[in-house]
Amino acid sequence: MGLDRAPRPAERLLEHPRSLRRHIQRALQAGSRPRPMWDETRPEDDGMSVVIFLLGLQRTASDQPSEPCLILNKRSRKVRQPGDICCPGGGVAPRFDRRAAHLLRLPLSPLRRWSYYSYWRKRSPEHMARLRLLMATALREGFEEMRLNPLRVSFQGMLPAEQLVMFRRTIVPMVAWVGGQRRFVPNWEVEKIVRIPMRALLAPRSYIRLRLTTDFTETAARAGEWKDFPAFRHRSAEGTEILWGATYRITMTFLHRVFGFRPPDPRRSDLVEKRLRTSYLTGKD
Repeated sequence: MGLDRAPRPAERLLEHPRSLRRHIQRALQAGSRPRPMWDETRPEDDGMSVVIFLLGLQRTASDQPSEPCLILNKRSRKVRQPGDICCPGGGVAPRFDRRAAHLLRLPLSPLRRWSYYSYWRKRSPEHMARLRLLMATALREGFEEMRLNPLRVSFQGMLPAEQLVMFRRTIVPMVAWVGGQRRFVPNWEVEKIVRIPMRALLAPRSYIRLRLTTDFTETAARAGEWKDFPAFRHRSAEGTEILWGATYRITMTFLHRVFGFRPPDPRRSDLVEKRLRTSYLTGKD
């Protein structure tokens, strides 16, 4: 795909959000049925984080019409990995999230509005309790970090779990669509909300080779050495953001499953250099 544009079927879908949502659910279901995307035997509090891969119609500028976007958080300087853009999420709070999970049985809950809810309940009932718990965690984290309204969210499906390289965490992504919410309120963990149009994610020229140098020792390289990573560069009136690491991999899995898109070879992409200070691991300057 050499042109800086979305594939034509994707362009048509992006112009029709209702059809796009149906297509997303079908595509994610085709890649998961009827087995879960998580390790069912692993305790929820054993290094597991749940994130909400949030999509919706958003304006990226006041003079622009709404369009399908991926909605991310930029991490504040008060937390680990400051400056990274990521999906809202975090660890399971067993007592609260188990109680909240029971509410997802209600007819108008985000999970019950999922087109494949009945299919999973009939074909894989033993996994439903874990699915409700993970979705409850994702919704709680979304509310805490950005005041995401759970009543405006509809579940779209699941993506495979991702393993963090620098931290002992497994990330379980829950894909969701938010309708009718334009304003989000970041908490202390979040510097700002970043909206990336899907059309931009499908533009090959936006992909880069990110060369990271660290001031600390980690699994990828020794202190002072560098390593290259595939990444996505988002430029907007608010500045430039770099999407890389686990959130990048989750996003690429989504784009491939839903649109058949693969990013260009990073060895042929623009090179961008970035240095990670020791505070990246601690959130403390």
